[in-house]
Amino acid sequence: MNRKYRLTRTSDIQRVRRSGRSYAHPLLVLITQEVSEASNFSVAFLASKSLGGAVQRNRAKRRLRAAFEQVYKDIRPGIQMLIIARIGVLEAPFTDVQQAMEQCLQKARAINPNDTANNSQI
Repeated sequence: MNRKYRLTRTSDIQRVRRSGRSYAHPLLVLITQEVSEASNFSVAFLASKSLGGAVQRNRAKRRLRAAFEQVYKDIRPGIQMLIIARIGVLEAPFTDVQQAMEQCLQKARAINPNDTANNSQI
């Protein structure tokens, strides 16, 4: 995934966290906010210190980024997202992390449910 899709400014992350809608799963939390002026989507991957040390937090974010990379081409423009790791993401099989990502994105209507079904068959 290209870095131009990253949500990097602290003020943007705080705004999305404060006024966005959240969608929870045992492995991750997705927070979304619509942005009308954006031509692309933007995303930030977060892991709190409750997951463990820096190694565990970085591993959790890498797993989330890898799962997101499978579906990011189907994300509709004009949406900003925070994807927050939960403790289960470190121990879960990667296919479960991918399914959790797709489920949350579909609940948030950030992707078309038919697009992910077509991509998983290829």
